[in-house]
Amino acid sequence: MNCNGKNVLITGANGFVGSYLAKELLDDGANVYGFIRPEDMVTMEKNLIDKGIEDKLLMLEGDLTDITSLANALDTSQPDYLFHLAAQSSVELSFRRPLETQQINCIGTANLLEAIRIKDLDTKIVFAGSSEEYGMVISSEEQYQHALKENKTIFPEPETIPELPVKESNPLRPMSPYAVSKVYGDHLMQNYHHSFGMDTVVSRAFNHEGAGRGIMFVTSVITNQIMKLKNGEADRILIGNINAFRDWSHVTDIIQGYLLLAEKGKSGEAYNQGSMRTNSVLSYILLGLEKAGWNINSIETINGGKTVFNPAEINNDPVFGVNFDKTRIDQIMLEEGLEYTIQDKGINVNTDQGNLVIEFNPDRFRPAEVPLILADNQKIQKIGGKIKYSLSDVIQDQLNYFELKENRV
Repeated sequence: MNCNGKNVLITGANGFVGSYLAKELLDDGANVYGFIRPEDMVTMEKNLIDKGIEDKLLMLEGDLTDITSLANALDTSQPDYLFHLAAQSSVELSFRRPLETQQINCIGTANLLEAIRIKDLDTKIVFAGSSEEYGMVISSEEQYQHALKENKTIFPEPETIPELPVKESNPLRPMSPYAVSKVYGDHLMQNYHHSFGMDTVVSRAFNHEGAGRGIMFVTSVITNQIMKLKNGEADRILIGNINAFRDWSHVTDIIQGYLLLAEKGKSGEAYNQGSMRTNSVLSYILLGLEKAGWNINSIETINGGKTVFNPAEINNDPVFGVNFDKTRIDQIMLEEGLEYTIQDKGINVNTDQGNLVIEFNPDRFRPAEVPLILADNQKIQKIGGKIKYSLSDVIQDQLNYFELKENRV
């Protein structure tokens, strides 16, 4: 995408993803404006400093809940392209602050679209949706029956099982206030295209990580603790649900996808952005430990009874009809239904340097959890989308970031 001389407005430009996108656009010669809440100027300034763009980004103060500040930002920037990334983006926080989440993510997105509509701007808008919109994806008949027994709401009912990999046509079954807010914004973008002819496209990005990811997100929780363990600042890893499977991409791959959608994305359409692989939280921990210098021989639950040898061994065997790199423990969890519960208390990891402890923290378990997600990214592939980074690349970048003591918290 050639952005040289183009005006680009990024809401949330000083966030994790926004700062990566801003740097890419600035390097390409764009005039980049960042719409940023005043209270976030200091708290997220490190993201801009880390990228070396704190003096290059044109800052516009405002708030999504204040439509006047949005109108002023549009007047100043006159954007050819607008990337709407600003949001309350934590699933965990959305359970504790659901009204705040809806106010920022729903009303804020509506304000933005209304301001653009009223000003009649010819702007291409890329909206940061989320894989969380898909929510309860049915991966097996056993999972479906288990969910029914737990009185889970499954609407609409699955037409086929498994519903994986997840296509853009999959039903949306959001399982958190955050996910509901993203469904709202997603549909609003499509509605403003069909009703008012606005040039909108939706990115449903699956989990994307890298250096500088917020410390409240599970991959940073893991890699931060691994480096503390390596440097003698901790004696164990504390974690919540390790059974969840996620489609993790490198943030750089997702940034390239955003730029591709701005250039070639069909207006009114939604596109998945994901790696087309799925790995467990447990694997993220084990692969992180191996990248940090431990060789893992076996794992066993603290409460006993669940032992797996060579759990971090990699294979590329097909699952759900897709070949992708996964660990031995991933394969066992996916194919044999192995699950770890709070009653297991945690896991003892046997390594070449002695035992390590992964302790389960009940406070980190969410009221509702998406069990497994795997992207079908063929739609964006058809317009040129590519995934260049492996899961190991993602983990290594985060470990390198936290290796610097000033980044550990």
